[in-house]
Amino acid sequence: MSTKEARGDATPFLPERKSLKSLRAAAAHCRGCHLYAPATQTVFSDGPKRARVMMIGEMPGDREDRAGKVFVGPAGREHFKFEERGKRRIHQKPGKREVDACMPWLRAELDVVKPTALLLLGATAGKALLGESFKLTQSRGRPLDSELAELVVATIHPSAILRARDDASRQAQRESFTADLRAVAESLAGR
Repeated sequence: MSTKEARGDATPFLPERKSLKSLRAAAAHCRGCHLYAPATQTVFSDGPKRARVMMIGEMPGDREDRAGKVFVGPAGREHFKFEERGKRRIHQKPGKREVDACMPWLRAELDVVKPTALLLLGATAGKALLGESFKLTQSRGRPLDSELAELVVATIHPSAILRARDDASRQAQRESFTADLRAVAESLAGR
């Protein structure tokens, strides 16, 4: 194990001069945790360097890992944690150590982009950035107190819509998710 890997996070892999381009290039060589080994590639963010809104999800799924792009799977970031089942690679929720290991990448990207609004998609993103006491059910759809951005809002991850038990539940989840997105857009329109 190299000295860089021994630390257990991505900090030693961050470039000295931080831009989206340099972060993306450096992330491709990250060995800050064990997830790099089975991953196809790093799935880095996609969007303008001065985006007003940044969405943070959990981690890439199988399709994102294979394509190297975010939100290309059924639900639409870091390496991909999975369990092999035959030819399929089934997504697994990242553990706290894995989230902590990738946090330097996210913090560096937030420092570069400086979004006005940060939309946290799901409980994993919420807990990672706001702390273990974060509860999506209590915080969803409303502005949250955070220094990460002017406006921080949490909502469900789009994959929750796909996992809903029936069409009526999927429709209700989709409508609630859309309402959360609309509230962020309306809040930004006034800024």
